[in-house]
Amino acid sequence: MSASPKFSHGIMEWFEMVGTLMCAATARAALAPDLNWSLVERYVDGATLPDGRIQGIRFDIVNGVPAFQIGVDKDERGDVTIEVCSATARELNLLYAADPAYEAFRDRAIRQGRLRVDGDLGAMAHW
Repeated sequence: MSASPKFSHGIMEWFEMVGTLMCAATARAALAPDLNWSLVERYVDGATLPDGRIQGIRFDIVNGVPAFQIGVDKDERGDVTIEVCSATARELNLLYAADPAYEAFRDRAIRQGRLRVDGDLGAMAHW
């Protein structure tokens, strides 16, 4: 059994892995064919990518079909828009969502302005 590749958080390969995993999870979820939903996650202190976009990811479900793109525009919005400092994103990704430390860290990051979530992530809960 080979080990999974490890990518540095926030690099292009990281976002490729995240988008691929999100697409796979939604494909297994048997989404309704008329479902349309989008998520944008942008690193507020992220690097500018070669195409002029900012570090982040856009995930879309259009007519039940998932897709993603790496990099987002500075004002790009989705049904859910997450704006996060890169260090905060890295720390959150080291915790399991079921860990009480995750919720405490997330809430502290929101209060301190290092994380902002606009929209309802509940649509993702079943996938």
